[in-house]
Amino acid sequence: MAYMAAHDRTKPSMLMADTRSVVMARMDYLPATTPADWQAVERTNLTNPNTAVVSVYARARDYHKVLRGRLRQLGEQINRAIGPLKYRVVCDSAPLPEAELAGRSGLGWRGKNTLLVSRHAGSMFFLGGILLDVALPEGAPASHHCGSCHACITACPTRAIVAPYQVDARRCISYLTIEHSGPIARELRPLMGNRIYGCDDCQLGCPWNKFAVRSALADFDLRPGRVGSQLVSLFDWTADAFDHNTRGSPIRRIGHERWLRNIAVALGNALRTAPSPGAVMAETAALQRHAGHPSALVREHVAWALAQRLW
Repeated sequence: MAYMAAHDRTKPSMLMADTRSVVMARMDYLPATTPADWQAVERTNLTNPNTAVVSVYARARDYHKVLRGRLRQLGEQINRAIGPLKYRVVCDSAPLPEAELAGRSGLGWRGKNTLLVSRHAGSMFFLGGILLDVALPEGAPASHHCGSCHACITACPTRAIVAPYQVDARRCISYLTIEHSGPIARELRPLMGNRIYGCDDCQLGCPWNKFAVRSALADFDLRPGRVGSQLVSLFDWTADAFDHNTRGSPIRRIGHERWLRNIAVALGNALRTAPSPGAVMAETAALQRHAGHPSALVREHVAWALAQRLW
């Protein structure tokens, strides 16, 4: 990822020159209504090729807005308690090594999938930080508790976790469906299944996520249409419909073109696994409606998807 290479993520002082401390915070995001067997439920969702799967974190309000707002409130409380002081809130919005700093502060350890993992909360949470110009006592680093477990590595559909604690972003479905702007490598498309925005597989495999915490915030309640939506229905969203339906959602950041690209791949995978000619009629028709799309990126992925038909 070019933006990571272009910035030194190891120095908070690059973001605020007089930084002396960083306060790290965790915000759990599983919806309050999440069932106890949610990992099994999510795996089942992956077995329905005609249904779109969106990463759990993206099914509610954009976390940047929620976490940033609450961090600002915390910053003001700290300022009132020990200020006056200078501070800056960071929530996935600047080159800060959040997971590394959170590990050093005791919020968890870096799992073999490189995500932060907590013995008390799994890994289904967001991280944010507050840079301060005052020195605070250091937190105690968390100990590691992955042991010999390789569940996250085994669970990765594209084998993006190339070794413990090493992820090749170029193979990661989350990167491919969100950050990557160009064509998706042909050899990876069949491995993406029905995942159209992000991927949770390494977290579904992690045994520590049986302790994942449900959020009490209504901001993270499930939004309509985020689970169980048919690929064909989502593929027919116009650009205006996409903007309307993703308002306030992190999904909006990928734009309509990548949205169609991702769904085209999922539709191609659905065609390849269809049990009968009748099962592919709606998917084929939807793809054919977009075969002449103005975007070369969309057209190429649609053509690939149509070529996957067995019937």
